[in-house]
Amino acid sequence: MDALETLLEAFGRVAPGVHRVVDGLDDAALEWRPDPRANTLGWLAWHIARGEDAQVAPLAGTEQVWTAGGWARRFALPFDDAESGYGQDADSVAAVKVSGALLLGYLDDVAAATRRYLGTLTDADLDRVVDTSWDPPVTLGVRLVSVVGDGLQHLGQAGYVRGLYERR
Repeated sequence: MDALETLLEAFGRVAPGVHRVVDGLDDAALEWRPDPRANTLGWLAWHIARGEDAQVAPLAGTEQVWTAGGWARRFALPFDDAESGYGQDADSVAAVKVSGALLLGYLDDVAAATRRYLGTLTDADLDRVVDTSWDPPVTLGVRLVSVVGDGLQHLGQAGYVRGLYERR
């Protein structure tokens, strides 16, 4: 298995994992919080997709699926279209009130765009510097690992919140 196959495998675990967490839940479950400042399942699923979309699209040189695919309009959230959830407060988390079908549709479109982009890369591309604001500068490979790591971390949080919801 080479580096690109490894990245495809890693990214390929995010969307199916989110499906397992979100499938079968109603709106009340997606909006439930273990405490008033905690992230909801709906927000976590949205943030996983938005984070991947907002970071991979610029690497690919494409418009984000959020805007290009009309998802921002369909979600109709009270945020700027550039918002991806980073640093949002408890009120913003609570504002993400959407159906599981909408969340998973967007996530699936983002995952497909990521797969398409990864399919265009060679191993040599992964060494290209994409961000010089860090020391050391960030390569494409490091950025992609960061994106998938963030998605998997939030997926774990979502699984934990679902478990709390089911046992409440």
